Amino acid sequence: MKNKVMFISSMGGHLSELRMLDFEKYDYSLVTEKSESDKDLVEKYPGKVHFLLYGTRRTPIRYFFILLFNFFKSLYLYIKLHPKVVVTTGTHTAVAMCYIARLFGSKVIWIETFANRNTKTLAGRLVYPIANTFVVQWEEMKKIYPKAVYWGWIY
Repeated sequence: MKNKVMFISSMGGHLSELRMLDFEKYDYSLVTEKSESDKDLVEKYPGKVHFLLYGTRRTPIRYFFILLFNFFKSLYLYIKLHPKVVVTTGTHTAVAMCYIARLFGSKVIWIETFANRNTKTLAGRLVYPIANTFVVQWEEMKKIYPKAVYWGWIY
């Protein structure tokens, strides 16, 4: 029996990084933001893709309500899919799911984005204290995140 694993990230580069991982080894689900660029996901991973709303901090009031909606949708998806492990390459889309997963006893693996070599991301700072495994893709990042593990690049 394969482990139930949820892979979650925002769209764009974070999703590109996440898609470098081998989903097929697991009983997986994929959660990301709904956008025009993600339509191929439903065909590539039939029955495995779930969407959250896309939000940006450029519109703070609207963003707050999107985060609130995504929190409740994340809770619903977690209960429905009940993964043993949540793996993410991050950003705000994944933060709520990471906290929900830890609250209900699932493991959280955070892979800090390849794009940051010298600074912490906001989402990384929020999840670092609760992640079971916090992965960095640059050795220099171990100075910034001392508990992190360096696994190299996922590209």
